[in-house]
Amino acid sequence: MARNVLITGSSHGIGAGCAVAFARDEGANIGICGNKSAAGAEEVARQCEAYGVKTKIYLGDVGSHDFCKATMEDFIKTFGKIDVLINNAGGALQIPGGSTGEFKDMPMEYWDSQIALNLNSAAYMSRYAVADMIEKKTEGRIVNISSVHGQVTWVYRRMLPYSAGKGGLNMFTKALGVEVAKYGIRVNCVAPGLIFTKVIDRYSKENLVSFSHKIPVGRGGQVEEIVPMIQFLADVEKTRFIVGQVICVDGGQSCDGSIESMNFPINI
Repeated sequence: MARNVLITGSSHGIGAGCAVAFARDEGANIGICGNKSAAGAEEVARQCEAYGVKTKIYLGDVGSHDFCKATMEDFIKTFGKIDVLINNAGGALQIPGGSTGEFKDMPMEYWDSQIALNLNSAAYMSRYAVADMIEKKTEGRIVNISSVHGQVTWVYRRMLPYSAGKGGLNMFTKALGVEVAKYGIRVNCVAPGLIFTKVIDRYSKENLVSFSHKIPVGRGGQVEEIVPMIQFLADVEKTRFIVGQVICVDGGQSCDGSIESMNFPINI
């Protein structure tokens, strides 16, 4: 029987790559959850459905508890249960105009929005996914998508609230993973480094070259280099003894202080 997979932030980038891969490789039914890009979500759905699977699109703010609850309830009603939840939504939002980006000047609304997007969204979705997995005795899998910035920040890019959110997500992974292990549920996390998706359009070519040279492998990563690890952690048989782990897939970026050595400001 096909598994049912819900992926937040899946109208583009890593989330979209995951959606297509799960549909292609195992014939999974896919819940595509995005915020603003209806066209992107529809294109991902079209690509998934080409493999004969069922899809459903959910558009809204995953930082909202009400949206997450309604989405999960509808997904479970539509597909019968949830087998895999991938909490991929996240990102560093635009720093409000007029702010230096430093914490002393940062509007607390910006802090709240970053924590909601990068941490709360995973907690909200997981709350209802776990309840269904326990009730139906599903050996469910939850894969959170964090960042190397959950372990080391990047002061020039004003990463404080983003790093705090991703650091919290790492510990949420560990704590929830331990709590639900007795039910056969596994919760783990992937922490990507620089991955070439459309969001890197905010950087200049010069900045990207400079950054890439500071990554031990000499380049940024591609979506297809992240997706296999996410699929691995969602596999029931291969992860029976893996609980609460945060696995970096970053070309060595988190190992040698590359982030801290960056010397150009980016105000986002």
